[in-house]
Amino acid sequence: MPYKLVVVGASLGGLHAVAALLGALSPDFPLPLAIVQHRHKESDETLRIVLQRSSGLAVCEVEDKQPISPGTACLAPPDYHLLVEQGTYALSTDEPEMYARPSIDVLFESAADAYGPNVIGVILTGASADGARGLATIKAAGGLTVVQDPATAECDVMPRAALDAGVADHVMPIPEIAALLTRLGTVVPKVGV
Repeated sequence: MPYKLVVVGASLGGLHAVAALLGALSPDFPLPLAIVQHRHKESDETLRIVLQRSSGLAVCEVEDKQPISPGTACLAPPDYHLLVEQGTYALSTDEPEMYARPSIDVLFESAADAYGPNVIGVILTGASADGARGLATIKAAGGLTVVQDPATAECDVMPRAALDAGVADHVMPIPEIAALLTRLGTVVPKVGV
């Protein structure tokens, strides 16, 4: 399988966007998803609970050094950066980036460092430029970059910032993003020699 991890970033409007994305993926979707949704540092488990209701995949909040598991959607906890290492997630309380902790850029850059061309980066709705730099890092490492069509985003600032970075391989609405992820996550056995 060429892809090993999907990283997703969202901010304003992200609850609905992430719920729609997860809800459109089959319960047997094989790739792990790591998700940064900007939220208040004192947020409770409501985001995870709402997303779990929308998704056939297991949805969790990451714990430090948690193994990366296929077919799970893991959220950055409030007030922690989520990082990807080979085979595990890590949490950090380093300074906020672009006023955000968790930061989409931090997640995307660490995923690119750990998995290079085997990462798919997805930017959804949001009201900041967080994620554009990280998406460029994924692209530079040979990964695949996907941006929600700004015309379909609740807030188009984040997708437009990603598009302005000039590194989007695909620009599409959420149902098409889910269909693309489904195709890319499917292993097609090679026939013949």
